[in-house]
Amino acid sequence: MADQQRYRVVPRTLTFLRRGEQWLLIRRAADRRLWPGLYNGIGGHVEPGETIYESAQREIWEETGLWIPRLTLRGIVHIAGPQGSPQASPGVLIALFTGQAPSRQVRPSSEGELAWYPLDALPTHELVEDLPVLLPRLLAQPMGSLLYGSYTVDAAGEMTFRLESAPS
Repeated sequence: MADQQRYRVVPRTLTFLRRGEQWLLIRRAADRRLWPGLYNGIGGHVEPGETIYESAQREIWEETGLWIPRLTLRGIVHIAGPQGSPQASPGVLIALFTGQAPSRQVRPSSEGELAWYPLDALPTHELVEDLPVLLPRLLAQPMGSLLYGSYTVDAAGEMTFRLESAPS
């Protein structure tokens, strides 16, 4: 019984790939359950038996056709589900990565439309809600230092987020 009361999270990855001064984003397909029509980084669920790193590489390959041998962990974000019963809505724990793309040539995917943007020209009104705050903070983190985030979602679906760097 106690195990049924335990809070649960779904592990996910989210990667931002750079080529030159541009960053690769995906506009989620209209039929997607999460963030349809909005831009986000490349990512998804961690599958059973995968490491977080393997998951990030697999998601990049599936969504872009790019193989990125070296990714850098840049942050971890916990998103708590709406308050209430732990069984009703598990939280999400996202490992945030960055990487260098070997090319801008990407393969189309059913996940959505891929597009490259300079950081100062992101389509801010078409981004997943937290991205205008998260992405600049994540990329400003010194290499080797992680960004930590805690997001909460209320019953109306409103998200509140807090980002912080680990103390030096």
